Amino acid sequence: MNYLEINRDSWNNRTETHLNSEFYDLKAFLNGKSSLNDIELNLLGDINGKSILHLQCHFGQDSISLARMGANVIGADLSDKAIEAAKKLAFETGAAAEFICCDLYSLPDSLDKKFDIVFTSYGTIGWLPDINRWASVIDHFLKPDGRFIFAEFHPVVWMFDDDFEKVGYNYFNDGPIVETENGTYADRNAEITNTTVGWNHGMAEVINSLIKNGLQIRSFQEFDYSPYNCFRHTNEFEPGKFRITHLGNKIPMVYSIEAVKL
Repeated sequence: MNYLEINRDSWNNRTETHLNSEFYDLKAFLNGKSSLNDIELNLLGDINGKSILHLQCHFGQDSISLARMGANVIGADLSDKAIEAAKKLAFETGAAAEFICCDLYSLPDSLDKKFDIVFTSYGTIGWLPDINRWASVIDHFLKPDGRFIFAEFHPVVWMFDDDFEKVGYNYFNDGPIVETENGTYADRNAEITNTTVGWNHGMAEVINSLIKNGLQIRSFQEFDYSPYNCFRHTNEFEPGKFRITHLGNKIPMVYSIEAVKL
């Protein structure tokens, strides 16, 4: 099973739908709206003049938002169609953002540079089988004292079935999860079908991989909401904050990590 090929096809297949979706609201973005959320902005702080590597950047909205804050950004993603769209958006917005089409594990072979910050967020590590190798790539690209800024959906969320009625998946990494779905999180009614290969990664697996690769955890936080309306049966209890209606604030939905290269 070639998970890279399967997942690349999946992201290529959904890129156009995402570009046209209300979820990504490209019109507002082109008019200057940032795609970043308070969770990661509070960790990033002042990034003016900083060099940032954005891993698994999709079609580049967050990369360009970082560049609009004064950073020099390189975004990398597996999907050639997403990277093509990202380059077009960077040109249209005049952003100081460059883009590379490459799978994450191969990136050290394609990019010879060190960064002040490595950034990645929301729905990223579930596509990767080996989190220790992921952390080694982060370490590779960081300058000494460089920072890793990470926001991600909480592994507790991925234990549930799609309707959040029962535990359907293992919290721990129990091997690949192969699924086929109609539509996409950005447009559930889209007439597309995607097969994907993913992995669940518990908190200890993530945190220990960073520690093992020479990063010191500076902060770890958990949040009882998602900044994205990408799950079923949600309610927006505050502007830009979504919970599963029947679970309320009972489960963590997102976590964030700031780590520093020793």
